[in-house]
Amino acid sequence: MVALTVNGPFEVQLSPQPPTEAASQAGLGRMTLDKRFHGPLEAISSGEMLAFRSAVDGSAGYVAMETVRGTLAGQAGTFVLQHSSTMNRGMPTQSITVVPDSGTGELVGLTGRMTIDIAPGGAHSYRFEYTLPGKAG
Repeated sequence: MVALTVNGPFEVQLSPQPPTEAASQAGLGRMTLDKRFHGPLEAISSGEMLAFRSAVDGSAGYVAMETVRGTLAGQAGTFVLQHSSTMNRGMPTQSITVVPDSGTGELVGLTGRMTIDIAPGGAHSYRFEYTLPGKAG
């Protein structure tokens, strides 16, 4: 299978939520997220995030799960993204991966990794490298 790469903009809305007792005791923030992707990935997503911000400026981490619903290069379905990312004194490390076997509809068998870029001023964009059975480059 050939890996394909698509790029595009997206908007995200983060909504702080009351922490669970465990999150509160651990010093974690909890948020819901809603996204709208544009371009080759034309989709909406919703999910939940747990985050921690250190006392050191620019150091933080988050984990999140989100379900994406829409079309990828014209193929309709859903899939789940798993996030585990850190910021080490301003230097980001991202891990955003399609959960194995989470694809539905025409996205069954989807695998891939996504990176997110936030431009000065706050504009968000994605880069999604993926493989999909039956889809060639």
